[in-house]
Amino acid sequence: MTTIAFTGGIIIAVGSIGPGIGIGFIGAKAMEAIGRNPEASGKILVTMLIAMAFAEAIAIYSLIFAFMK
Repeated sequence: MTTIAFTGGIIIAVGSIGPGIGIGFIGAKAMEAIGRNPEASGKILVTMLIAMAFAEAIAIYSLIFAFMK
């Protein structure tokens, strides 16, 4: 029982590292783009939110996989 819980924790931890880094880069680059071109902030914000949602979906897939284990 403990090994199943341990492997589930490892799956969630490893599966969250990539999306976490990706979301950080997406947010940083979006803020940089808004700083350079404030008039385009509406388009940049929408694109940023969609990209963050896709990155977060990867972490959710690892969570689901960990629960199936």
